[in-house]
Amino acid sequence: MNRAVITGYGLVTPLGFRSEEVWESVCAGKSGIALSSAPNVAESKSKISGECRDFSTEGYISVRDTNRLERFVQYAMVAAVDAVNQSGIDFDKEDRDRCAVIIGNGIGGLVEFELQHTRLLEKGFSKVSPFAIPKQMPNSAASNVSIHFGLLGPSYAISTACASATNAMHDALRMIRYGEADIIIAGGSEAAATRLGLAGFGAMHALSTRNGEPEKASRPFDKDRDGFVVADGCGILVLESLEHAQKRGAVIFGEIRGTGLTSDGTHITQPDENGTGAAKAILKTLADAKVNPEEIGYINAHGTGTVLGDIAETRAVKTAFGNRAYKIPMSSTKSEIGHTLGGSGAVEAIFLLLTIRDGIIPPTLNLETPGDDCDLDYVPNIAREKKVAVALSNSFGFGGHNGCVIVSRFNG
Repeated sequence: MNRAVITGYGLVTPLGFRSEEVWESVCAGKSGIALSSAPNVAESKSKISGECRDFSTEGYISVRDTNRLERFVQYAMVAAVDAVNQSGIDFDKEDRDRCAVIIGNGIGGLVEFELQHTRLLEKGFSKVSPFAIPKQMPNSAASNVSIHFGLLGPSYAISTACASATNAMHDALRMIRYGEADIIIAGGSEAAATRLGLAGFGAMHALSTRNGEPEKASRPFDKDRDGFVVADGCGILVLESLEHAQKRGAVIFGEIRGTGLTSDGTHITQPDENGTGAAKAILKTLADAKVNPEEIGYINAHGTGTVLGDIAETRAVKTAFGNRAYKIPMSSTKSEIGHTLGGSGAVEAIFLLLTIRDGIIPPTLNLETPGDDCDLDYVPNIAREKKVAVALSNSFGFGGHNGCVIVSRFNG
């Protein structure tokens, strides 16, 4: 079976969209969370979000093309271009039929949905844009990236809420293993930090309402956590078969060793309180990667800051790793950037890659006093130096979708 290696990656986050700058800020414990700039949110109980405020497509795609793309698609385009440029791939020299794109998305184009719905109500049918549907389709990120690079292999979206990007990497790994593609652009993107996003998640009582201290609102595993912070963001990886990457002399940054998926089968939003399905996903990932539990040196937690979710994940890790769970550093980078929903799995997989590269485990911000049943090593507030060769990322989504991925240092 072919091995899947990482030869490029790109990020768009509330802390910026230059991968090295983002990583430096995450490790320094900087927060990208602030009061929302969305219009007319005075009535919202939660007025906090992680927005990509300095984002620009300049130098990536034309103004004309930018105007035809929804915001989450713009993020995917910029991250994909950065990832491909880093990989050094020249698609004119590749068999385009063997190049694929899989980009997850949890919600679709909320920005465009809000805009066009307002136009429909206020100005009538004739004022709705002909791009309204193409812009907000969940598959538009994958299709536009495919079109941009002229790729002819499969291109599609996966929508499993907050597990979407991890599901995309799961599919990409299997396509490479079984020889269905040489190169896959995979990841996830989301732009739901909008008025409707705040209203919808707020109506579910899922969001933090710490409006007076936005930078302290995302506090995974802390006793005073009160919900997650919705954020925009995107992570894109270039995955290749090892044989293909070596043949073209590519720089290999790491390897996707294994993935695992399960479902809770219990509730549309609440996790299984014991984390049973999540634990099974972790165990399936270890088995798929042929990695012993003792090899895992770091876990990037799903860690959203919801009361039930953080407890369920803690229990899942204990179930999967037994007593060793207490010895594995596990942090949540959502404390710095918020929850990028369908993009989070790929963003966090890239953070795994950089943890392995630099030997630095990013901290969990705002963890002052661990909450009840939250008693693992969450790397509170300060980054930690530690050599890591193999690391795990958890992604658990509304609907009971559980997905995990193991990234490792590349060793020949």
